[in-house]
Amino acid sequence: MTALEEYDRIEATGLWRATPKAQRREVIVSIGNATLKITDHNDTALAHWSLAAIQRANTGSDPAIFHPDGDKGETLELAADEAQMIAAIEKLRQKINRTRPHPGRFRLWAGVGLGLALLGLALFWLPGAARDHALRVVPAVKRAELGASLLARITRVSGLPCAAGEGSRALRKLGARLPSPQGAARLVVLPGGVREASHLPGGVILLNRALIEDFEEPDVVAGYIIAEHLTAGLQDPLADFLNHAGVFATAQLLTTGHVGEAAQDAYARHLLTRAATPLPTATLLAGFSAWSVRASPYAYARDITGEETLALIEADPFAHRAPEPLLSDNDWLRLQAICGG
Repeated sequence: MTALEEYDRIEATGLWRATPKAQRREVIVSIGNATLKITDHNDTALAHWSLAAIQRANTGSDPAIFHPDGDKGETLELAADEAQMIAAIEKLRQKINRTRPHPGRFRLWAGVGLGLALLGLALFWLPGAARDHALRVVPAVKRAELGASLLARITRVSGLPCAAGEGSRALRKLGARLPSPQGAARLVVLPGGVREASHLPGGVILLNRALIEDFEEPDVVAGYIIAEHLTAGLQDPLADFLNHAGVFATAQLLTTGHVGEAAQDAYARHLLTRAATPLPTATLLAGFSAWSVRASPYAYARDITGEETLALIEADPFAHRAPEPLLSDNDWLRLQAICGG
């Protein structure tokens, strides 16, 4: 059986020479099982070339010149009128070449695979790893600086923080009564912008003035402060900022200690428009118990009918006993006037 059955009876006349200095001689060329057989007119074998090692010296030119791989001195010339033999040899060469290993192609695909792996690493692993590293190494003072910078951007929309009369002193008392795990809460009352309450890196809690002015007791605003403490405990405020700002801002913070204005502006807009993250009832109840605050006023502030917050109302840890006062009556009145109205 020949390499290709359709060529097992093909013969052609060509010119062959064994070395560059040898005289060319007319020969008969035929295709064997694994070789190209070159004989003289007496059918005496002159050479056997491995089909897997035939190279062409002048692709696309006539006469076609072939040689064994690695020996350009031994040549076989086939004239243009031997087109069938030329086509047969070329087809055999292409077929054999497809079965050979291609190191260059392997290197190409290996390189593409490595590139995709590195891209995936950069897209999916690097941002989280950089963020987690930043959360470990960024000191409290830098968090406070970032929180102050974000607050300055937010006040461009919301207006300056309220600080009328003795309301600021009463606000500080409320912050001391409801400290975060890191210390006294830094409470900021805004005339607008923030929906109800939110928080920033550095322990800043933003409060809409309505939480103070629209209710008769401080338990409602206290409930929103507790909810922000709990939310910040579940996800570091700096992590929330970096998740939104992206890996470039994270790298900038790690290398320079600062974050670009565009990233801060974008996060400030995001913070003022996003909906509050709902907390599990059990988590809220644990918080009200830990900070000694009644849960019912907060529950009714969220839903005046009490239907959606019934679990908070029924399980209020201070439903039948009074907790430590949040503020004196006078301080609560001063706090209600903090925005001057």
